[in-house]
Amino acid sequence: MTEYLNYQQAMKYMGFNSQTTLRKYIKQGLPTIQVGKSKRIAKSDIDEFMADHRVVATQDK
Repeated sequence: MTEYLNYQQAMKYMGFNSQTTLRKYIKQGLPTIQVGKSKRIAKSDIDEFMADHRVVATQDK
C-alpha cells in the first residue's frame, strides 16, 4: 500500500525541516501529486528519488 505524505510529513521522513530544501528536491525531479489544493508526495517516490541520488564514496590509493 502506498502512503501519501503532506509536505511537512515528507520533510520529517527525509530528515530535514527546510521547505527550501524540499523545493530544491522537487525541482531536481522528486515527483509530487496535486489534487485541487492538496499536495502530496508518495513515500515510495521519496525512497526511489533518494536511492537514485545515492553517492558511494571511493577511496583513492
